[in-house]
Amino acid sequence: MPRDERRVRVVPGGPVLVEGPVEVSTPDGDTVRSDRFVVAVCACRRSKRFPWCDTSHRKRVRGSG
Repeated sequence: MPRDERRVRVVPGGPVLVEGPVEVSTPDGDTVRSDRFVVAVCACRRSKRFPWCDTSHRKRVRGSG
């Protein structure tokens, strides 16, 4: 794969996984960067770390004891 190309994988019901490093432009005009090998970009906007996924999209199940 040429160096300028990045592999992107959409996870059903989850984040968009992007091979890093990556630079993301947010809807409010900010630009954020990650140098990680693979970056999870939030697709549901529930993340407290948006645009990075923090798994907030997962259903929370409370145990009974």
